[in-house]
Amino acid sequence: MKRDRRDPPSDPTLCRRCRHYFVTWDRRFPHGCRALDFKSKTMPCVEVVAASGMPCEVFAQKKGEA
Repeated sequence: MKRDRRDPPSDPTLCRRCRHYFVTWDRRFPHGCRALDFKSKTMPCVEVVAASGMPCEVFAQKKGEA
């Protein structure tokens, strides 16, 4: 079954496919999320699940990726 583009990621590595994800210059917090405005040591979707118990709801597939 093909995953809908709007579905939140179930795999932390999929953060890299989100248009809000970015890599920071901060060695202590190398991963960031522009939509939620934070940096973290781990992938942002992992932090979101740890804090809320729910998958990321702002995931947006990058254009040109299927």
